[in-house]
Amino acid sequence: MAKNKDNAKTSHVTVEFFTPKDVGSRDWGKEILVAHSKGKYTGKVLTMKAGAKGGLQKHRVKDETGYLVSGELLVRFDNGDGKLTEVKMVAGQSVYIPAGAVHQEEAITDCVIFEVSTPVFDDRVRMEEAYGLKIEGGLPTTNNPRIA
Repeated sequence: MAKNKDNAKTSHVTVEFFTPKDVGSRDWGKEILVAHSKGKYTGKVLTMKAGAKGGLQKHRVKDETGYLVSGELLVRFDNGDGKLTEVKMVAGQSVYIPAGAVHQEEAITDCVIFEVSTPVFDDRVRMEEAYGLKIEGGLPTTNNPRIA
């Protein structure tokens, strides 16, 4: 056992290796879980096909940040006026999406996105109807966010 600066006994801490996991099929491309620290954070690599988009949604408790590794991505969001605003992202840019923020991503070209977030799964509220839009594809609203 190692001792910390206060001479209290602590257990040994070492590195762990993580095997990336495909989290399931997506209409827009592929989502691979590449990092997970229980109760702390997750990391994912998302690949989106040109012309594909995710659902217009918000999360109840999940915070996320996306870094666009390659491609061009259109991000739609409500900036507080009840209307959707669009911003085009290019490789090298990041977007922070706090819990409660309505958002949608659409790939202009094939895209690779690295996403880090709080470790929350099944936290999705589809928002199309609130904006007079029709739900087209994507995953449905979930009722019980799962922190893992």
